[in-house]
Amino acid sequence: MDILIKNGRVLDPKNNVDEVADILIRGGFVWDIAPQLSATKGKVTVIDAAGMWVTPGLIDMHVHLREPGQTHKETIDSGTRAAAAGGFTTVCAMPNTSPVCDSPEVVAQIIRARLEKSTITVLPVGAITRGLEGREIAALEEMSPVIFAISDDGKSVADEAVYLEAMKRATALGLPILAHCEDLSLTGAGVMHAGEAAEKLGFRGIPSESEDNVIARDIELARQAGAKLHICHVSTAGGVELIRAAQKAGQAVTAEVTPHHIALIDEDVMNPNFKMAPPLRGRADRDALIAALKDGTIGVIATDHAPHHEDEKQDFVCAANGIIGLETAVPIAITHLVETGVLTPLELIAKFTSNPAEILRLEACLSLETLADITIIDPKARHTIDKDTFKSLSRNTPFHGCEVTGRVVYTISRGRIIYKNK
Repeated sequence: MDILIKNGRVLDPKNNVDEVADILIRGGFVWDIAPQLSATKGKVTVIDAAGMWVTPGLIDMHVHLREPGQTHKETIDSGTRAAAAGGFTTVCAMPNTSPVCDSPEVVAQIIRARLEKSTITVLPVGAITRGLEGREIAALEEMSPVIFAISDDGKSVADEAVYLEAMKRATALGLPILAHCEDLSLTGAGVMHAGEAAEKLGFRGIPSESEDNVIARDIELARQAGAKLHICHVSTAGGVELIRAAQKAGQAVTAEVTPHHIALIDEDVMNPNFKMAPPLRGRADRDALIAALKDGTIGVIATDHAPHHEDEKQDFVCAANGIIGLETAVPIAITHLVETGVLTPLELIAKFTSNPAEILRLEACLSLETLADITIIDPKARHTIDKDTFKSLSRNTPFHGCEVTGRVVYTISRGRIIYKNK
């Protein structure tokens, strides 16, 4: 069945398009884009998108789907339904599953589950080291035809010789490295950012240096290897400066920030749903992250969607790190970046589409004959975030009850409507 999207504000950063137009979808592809298209003969679904943004399908570079092995937290089915509700048509599945995604066999298991259970595109990310243990390099060459990046996410590869060799092999294979930067010897028993808020709450703090030192090291190793390095979930002002300096030196270094690190700071911590790694930092750090989004130093917004069962989020000190984010990313980003004038709508959508697509060697645009992955967003819809309406199996969000602006109304994957906000 054809789909005709009428009167929407088409935002296509790859083609630098920001204009009101209609889009006709036929056979799963973008068939026509022009003002005032007419409904075609035969069956057609007409969507009136007046006042709404019509964008390429959103891409999330950093998602934990938990399958295989941790399906009490999330499954490919529930996680991708949550992604669709958040406007995402493509997600990168991080490798810290059980078993770890460090072999062609585990990758094949994830691909099979994706084909059986998902209406969106799930891109497997392979582990850098076997078992994420940091000692032996995983089967990169064998996995390379079916993975899109490598990462030991949740951990940093401590052994520099192992990491450098892995970077060299990834460079030869054309695979970007998604780096979780954390020195566990400095993190120690810390549970939130080291600062006045931690002192008031009586919690051990995590210094910014635990992140900054490893960012600096990884940038240097990537320079030696000629690798494409992507710094995950940057949270510190120092990290921003290191990334900015590497980019100015001409190095292939990119970075992402999460919606929660732009919306919240350590002073906002109230319960275990505010605990994540890296932790919520100070106000100056958040200001630096927002400035880096504005000047392009940070080119990607990614959720680090990390579902946990409620039993794992009871006590702050013992709680697992991480929060869910797929279903709150768009309203949080619009509220804190567009409504405040930090980014234009086109700039924001680039952080969710063309920029991550470039890193992952994907296509994310609304050109004719491209696959019809499309997100329709009402940028002015005011609503209250309600975790009990989520598609995710988990409910670990700090944003429950928050008043926000912006809502995903439709998600179209491969020319089919897979989510409609009723």
